[in-house]
Amino acid sequence: MVKGVNSAAEQAEQLKQDGNLYFKKNRLGAAIDAYTEAITLCPNVPVYWTNRALCHRKRNEWERVEEDCQRAVQLDPKSVKGHYMLGLALLQREKYAEGIRALERALDLGRGAHPHSYMVEEIWQELASAKYDKWQRDSVKRTLELQKLENSCEISLEEKYLHNINQNEDGTNEDTDSTSEQLAALKLVFSKAAEADIPTDVPDYLCCKITLDIFRDPVLTPSGLTYERAVILEHLEKVGKFDPITRETLHPSQLIPNLAIKEAVTAFLEKHGWAYNMD
Repeated sequence: MVKGVNSAAEQAEQLKQDGNLYFKKNRLGAAIDAYTEAITLCPNVPVYWTNRALCHRKRNEWERVEEDCQRAVQLDPKSVKGHYMLGLALLQREKYAEGIRALERALDLGRGAHPHSYMVEEIWQELASAKYDKWQRDSVKRTLELQKLENSCEISLEEKYLHNINQNEDGTNEDTDSTSEQLAALKLVFSKAAEADIPTDVPDYLCCKITLDIFRDPVLTPSGLTYERAVILEHLEKVGKFDPITRETLHPSQLIPNLAIKEAVTAFLEKHGWAYNMD
């Protein structure tokens, strides 16, 4: 019995290797068949599901990507690739809120496992793009609603002005001045309401001193400076074990998450979704 189980596992692993080879040669149909056979033999191995999902992704078969990745994250809730491709599939199928949540989960998991890997950067780019698109949709909706409300208020004030004119012919100048003041105040109120959707500059304290981009995963050094985690880790690995600004000795183990800045960035992005645009 044990021998049979081992044999099935070995066959499944060989099929996965075959599938990987087919995938590299862009023989997606053959790769899918190989991964499917591996899944049939060992259905509880998450990587078989994510590998097949990757083939479906290249074919733009997003419903199948979603199905395979749902199974993968059930088997392994910490699967970065599973959550990542699930997020992409959900976004493609216009399940925006669910897709963003899946990408956020993938990003958190990726940062914990490999904070400066290419995948973390790729996930962030997709997440930022999804959130920027969401902001654009919401911004258009808010703008139209504000314009409609402002127009209604202006019409009401003008109707009130005409009514007062008809009721009190001697007070036209006073009524005119009052109405003008109210219209000016109204425009000011709606202008303030629209400010959050007008792109400006991101505050310096929310930006990395090396990249000048808004923080994604800020870390604090012993000298009190804050850097983007992936960027400072790359500096320490490729340039030297020192702070790029103070030149003091610095090791990766000395970096700690700057939770205060991270919360400030989150709050800023929630209010100013345009800042997700990295172009």
